[in-house]
Amino acid sequence: MEFYAYHGCYDLERQVGNRFCVDMVLTTEWGDVAATDDVARAVNYLSVYRTVARQMAVRQHTIERVAANIIEAVKCEFPAVRRVRCTVAKIAPPLGGKVGRVSVTVEE
Repeated sequence: MEFYAYHGCYDLERQVGNRFCVDMVLTTEWGDVAATDDVARAVNYLSVYRTVARQMAVRQHTIERVAANIIEAVKCEFPAVRRVRCTVAKIAPPLGGKVGRVSVTVEE
């Protein structure tokens, strides 16, 4: 998932913003979802995307906090989700040199 957001420890980052990528792996309790092929019982990935988008809109100083917020929100809104691995990457961070991205992975 790709977003434009305003996370960072520097004032300029929080004013100008930057591009971010969010990658997630969800471990769910799927019960009979595969056997019944019932989409109503599956985790709705459009809803997951919207949850992530809401969390990306909340300005934070660190991408660690952003990832933790995403995990907390996903686990709260989707009770079938047992574990979440979330990687948040800041694209081309302002570090004074050519850096493609920095990222953090949080798992809970």
